[in-house]
Amino acid sequence: MNGKKSILYVQTSDAPERQYSPLVLAQTARAMDIDAKLYYLGQGLKILRPGAAEKIKLGNFPSLMEVMKITLEMGIEIYVCEASKQMLGWEKVDLIPGVKIVGAATLNDLVLEADATMWF
Repeated sequence: MNGKKSILYVQTSDAPERQYSPLVLAQTARAMDIDAKLYYLGQGLKILRPGAAEKIKLGNFPSLMEVMKITLEMGIEIYVCEASKQMLGWEKVDLIPGVKIVGAATLNDLVLEADATMWF
């Protein structure tokens, strides 16, 4: 650990109205000099397929894909659960660029390392 506070945001849903919060909170945490990471599992992976996030635009927010791009450009890591890919039957599926596919144990490690976790 680098001595910074850290927050892990976990996205489990593909519901459009639940997508912006973890991304905006992670960006805000980074602006507050807090180490922020995102982890997608379960149904949340559906949002990471190319074209899916471009179709989501709520209120006055930019498209979800634009918010995701900003998140990645800020250096915030987005992890994807390999076991969830298997659960969805996705042997070979493309996901948006920049995400890291990791094993289930990574979530346990990230939770243990984080000062706080938030689940969506």
